[in-house]
Amino acid sequence: MVLSNYISDLLYRYECVIVPEFGAFLTQKHTATLNVASNVFLAPRKTISFNEQLKHNDGLLANHICTIAAIEYVDAIQQIAEAVAVLKGKLITGETVLLENIGHVSLSNEGKLQFSPVETTNYLTSSFGLSSTYKKPVLREELKEKVVVLEESAPIAFTPETRKKRSYLKYAAIAVVALGIFGIGGQQLYTQQMEVVAEHNEQETIAIEKAAYQKATFFDIAPIKVPEVTFQVTVEKEVIGKYHIIAGAFRYEENADKKINELKAQGFFPRKIGKNSYGLHQVAYASVADRNEALQTLRNIKKAHNTKAWLLVKDIN
Repeated sequence: MVLSNYISDLLYRYECVIVPEFGAFLTQKHTATLNVASNVFLAPRKTISFNEQLKHNDGLLANHICTIAAIEYVDAIQQIAEAVAVLKGKLITGETVLLENIGHVSLSNEGKLQFSPVETTNYLTSSFGLSSTYKKPVLREELKEKVVVLEESAPIAFTPETRKKRSYLKYAAIAVVALGIFGIGGQQLYTQQMEVVAEHNEQETIAIEKAAYQKATFFDIAPIKVPEVTFQVTVEKEVIGKYHIIAGAFRYEENADKKINELKAQGFFPRKIGKNSYGLHQVAYASVADRNEALQTLRNIKKAHNTKAWLLVKDIN
């Protein structure tokens, strides 16, 4: 008999499994944790420990073996005793015994049982399918240093602002050239050219000031007062008759909308008239203000279209 298989089965459901004349395996729940050293997230789990002092038979293990192996209780107790005897014999010889999916058992130099659990099996059923996850650290400082290096080494190009060329400079240039060509004799020509330049500068200055004035005047002008006009608008509220020929009542509004589309396709003018006392959406073939007209319409609908149609009298305005 492989005793560890039965113990492992019970550890999923119980917090304490006693092996008579040997000891008890205990489980304890733990929430999800992070192993800082390995950067691994551990899922919620049960950890296993061992208590050598709990040796009294509580019947849990024996009854489980009876159920699984279909044997008598006395036979189960006998098989447990034989398995424990074999286990103790191995431990006395100094052997470390592996209880599969549970842990390693050995004897210390003082003759006490030592237990080391295995972590490959998670006995917490609510964490079934969850596994440990490695957390890759985000090296923010390292990335920041790289960005700083790139910013320091990146070339920065400046584009000089292009100034508008002043057209009157060409006239001054012409004057200078003329003066150089004719020498002192060109003084008169130079004076004439400078007069032309001065006149041009004055005209350009006037044009600039005029444009600025027009712009300022345009934006600073006082707003035009518009006389208030009042319109009398009369909204006529739709009056719905209190006699409603009911086509059906629906729990879901989308079904009521579907019914309305069907009735429209058949030539009716249906409408939703709200929920009834049971919370159902009511759909009417029509809503009529006159009682006699409503009764006649109901008779026509029951005769030619729907024998289950009925009349509801209710004000819904």
